[in-house]
Amino acid sequence: MQSSNLQRCNWCEGDELYLRYHDEEWGRPQHDDRVLFEFLLLEGAQAGLSWITILRKRENYRAALDGFDAEKIARYDEQKKQALLGNSGIVRNRLKIDSAIGNARQFLQIKESGRSFRDYLWAFVDGTTIQNHYASLSDVPANTAVSDAMSKQMKRDGFKFVGSTICYAFMQATGMVNDHLLSCYRHPQYVAST
Repeated sequence: MQSSNLQRCNWCEGDELYLRYHDEEWGRPQHDDRVLFEFLLLEGAQAGLSWITILRKRENYRAALDGFDAEKIARYDEQKKQALLGNSGIVRNRLKIDSAIGNARQFLQIKESGRSFRDYLWAFVDGTTIQNHYASLSDVPANTAVSDAMSKQMKRDGFKFVGSTICYAFMQATGMVNDHLLSCYRHPQYVAST
C-alpha cells in the first residue's frame, strides 16, 4: 500500500480495495493477453453496476471462471452455466454469463488467426497510451471516438457487452489511456512508462 499522504484520483478515496486497485493496477499499461482478457470479462460484468461491486467479487470470478482461462471458459456447457447462475459470489445474470463464454470464443478466434489479443486491442491507440491531462473527474469523458471505434469493431467481431462506455472503462483500466488526474501521483509515472 502506498503512503496515505499521496494525492490520488478522488474516485478511489474511502475504500482500501479501491486505493490498492488505483495504486497497483488502474491505468498501468497492460500487454499480457490473459490480463487483458480478464479485464474484458470484468468490465462486461460491471455493466450497469459500480466497479467496486466487481472488484469485491473479483476473486470469486477468478475461482468461478477457472482463473480467466479462455480455453476452459469457451467450452462451458449448460450445466456449467447453471452453476454460474447459482453462484452468489458473482453477478448472476444470464446475458453476462453467456457473453463471458462467447467472448472467450472470440478471444480464441483472434489468437487462432495469428494475432495476439494485445495487438488487436492496442491497434486502436496505435500501440501507445493516449495521454490525457484532466484536472477534475468531471472532465473525464465516458467515451471517446476511439472507444466508439473499438466498440463497433469488437461488436462486428462477435464480442458482447462491449459498448463504447465499457470499452472506454477498459481502456482506462488497462492503460490504453492515462486518465489519472493531473494532481494524482500516478499520472506522471504512466507518462514516463509509455
